[in-house]
Amino acid sequence: MTKDAFGLVVAALARRDLTAAELEERLERAGFEQKARADAVARAADAGYLDDRRVARERVRTLAERDSSDTAIRAELERRGVSEELVEAALAAVTPEAERAARLVRRLGGGPRAARTLARKGFPDDVIERATGLQIAE
Repeated sequence: MTKDAFGLVVAALARRDLTAAELEERLERAGFEQKARADAVARAADAGYLDDRRVARERVRTLAERDSSDTAIRAELERRGVSEELVEAALAAVTPEAERAARLVRRLGGGPRAARTLARKGFPDDVIERATGLQIAE
């Protein structure tokens, strides 16, 4: 059964990068026992197919390029089972949140519309105020 579990892992990773937690979940839904799941995930990691650090780094880069807030990025990676340590390391390697907010404000032309967009994307009030020059109501 371990070989079948590993085959499922390889097939899933051939389609897209997944985290160890996501693979564990898929294997559990497919009915594999704990030992088979752990063996398949460990084998994929040992072979270099599975790397949560790489997933975190690439996903953070993609979301930062889309001007997502650190809060939104953390939430997505937490949902995907990435450790806080890996998330923080990946965030440290991308454009700072305040710069992403300012870039988005410039693209949107500033004003209340830009502030609403930043708020919707999860930027903190202090970052929104600095980026837009508008006072956010408490």
